[in-house]
Amino acid sequence: MQIEVKSSRSALVLAWVVTALFIAGFFVARINLWTGAILSAWFVGTQRLRRGFLWMLAIAVVLGLIFGWRKIPVTNPEQALHYLGWFLLVSALGTLPFTYHRFVSPRLSGWLATLPLPIGAVALSAILRALSVKGVPLAGLQTFIVLWFAATLVWFWNRESRSTSAVFCAGVVLAALVELLPSLHLLPAIPDGLHLGSLFTWLCLGVALTLALWAYIHPIKQRSWAEQSETVGLLRSPFTGETLQVAVDNGRESLVSKSSERFPVRDGIPAFLKPEDLTGDNGKYNKLYENIGGFYDDTQRLFAAFRGVDIDKYFDIYMSLLDVKPDDSVLETSVGTGLNFKYLPRGVKLSGLDLSAEMLANCQRNLRRWKMEADLYLGNAESLPFADSSFDVVFTCGGFNFFSDRAKAIGEMIRVAKPGAHLMIEDETEEYVKSTYENIPYTSSFFGTRNEAVKVPIDLVPAEMEEIRVEMLKGGQFYAITFRKPSAMGPTAI
Repeated sequence: MQIEVKSSRSALVLAWVVTALFIAGFFVARINLWTGAILSAWFVGTQRLRRGFLWMLAIAVVLGLIFGWRKIPVTNPEQALHYLGWFLLVSALGTLPFTYHRFVSPRLSGWLATLPLPIGAVALSAILRALSVKGVPLAGLQTFIVLWFAATLVWFWNRESRSTSAVFCAGVVLAALVELLPSLHLLPAIPDGLHLGSLFTWLCLGVALTLALWAYIHPIKQRSWAEQSETVGLLRSPFTGETLQVAVDNGRESLVSKSSERFPVRDGIPAFLKPEDLTGDNGKYNKLYENIGGFYDDTQRLFAAFRGVDIDKYFDIYMSLLDVKPDDSVLETSVGTGLNFKYLPRGVKLSGLDLSAEMLANCQRNLRRWKMEADLYLGNAESLPFADSSFDVVFTCGGFNFFSDRAKAIGEMIRVAKPGAHLMIEDETEEYVKSTYENIPYTSSFFGTRNEAVKVPIDLVPAEMEEIRVEMLKGGQFYAITFRKPSAMGPTAI
């Protein structure tokens, strides 16, 4: 049954108002003080640690040069070079508190995860002042308030809290109090640039150093595959079909076969890829997802916001078509960041496979945030690393259109599904690809060079499957094919 999703005008207006405020921040310095902090706190959380630092530094340098190029003494090359070197140093120092926040915050629970950013900024300022570094803005109470609000808003946003809008509105009021009222002499100005001798600055410095040391000696724990004998028993080499077992060398786990194939486990995720898996369309579109993995979830939410659509109903459109029962074992190929897992019944055993390591890293982060568990695998949907008849439900949502061999991927889904299992294939139609992906500057370079148009792949589903249905969703922009593997079909019949 297709779910009707209605647009909310109030939600749509709010989305555009917030967008206008952030755009204004690029041109109004006092607004940018707040919106810039929010965007930076959000952005650094979407990236891995080193990658996030380098990207933030590059963005800070580019924006600084765009809006401040007039300050460069172009008539004096020596002074210009000195200015640019100092500008690069200041930009790097300004990025450090956000990188510190990205390192420490994921290891803290609840609202404590909002504190590393403001504490780190004040602590860094204290260190630089102690070292007599000149030209770097000092951070104090006002900076602490701005950055704490930014981290808090992003914290609510990342948890998809219904209170995010209320927190944002509260922040607008807070900004007015901090920025406007002192200038009207209605409130005293909040002090900033507190010196190293102040109790507040000393406290921030001590807490920041303690948290950094604690985070360094307490890495994020990953599940041990040696403790998952039942799950390992279902795994097979995708190249030889041999059974696998866990081996540990120097504290690092791998999955090995009888013929000495070795599949490393990196950050808790077994890797089943070989170089040829990243060729053709698989390699082309994997580059896209490696680059947008950190932004993928938020782009989904923004698309829904600018349509005034409730994001939960947006996903329920196709997830409601799946026949999932409590205690079922469920596999999603091309799992991405795991967004679909939230819409499955609690208590099912979840497994997800994807070609992109970046998408899986964000899936892990989501699962920790949602307090859910799933077995994740880096691999090719056209060569699944599972035994025949392993799962009660198998599905794929998104990405399927651009697999190198879609027929083989469907065959693999059927092979690993138990007799009687329910399967689903959901993706965009040509209409959506042309109207959306081909019109976005970055994605157009991938989707605008396709060799053929998207077709609903109903002809690739074997005729012996049962209950084959095709649903056209969201006004024909998406399709969903559902079918069931015959109960009498043997596990190796495909």
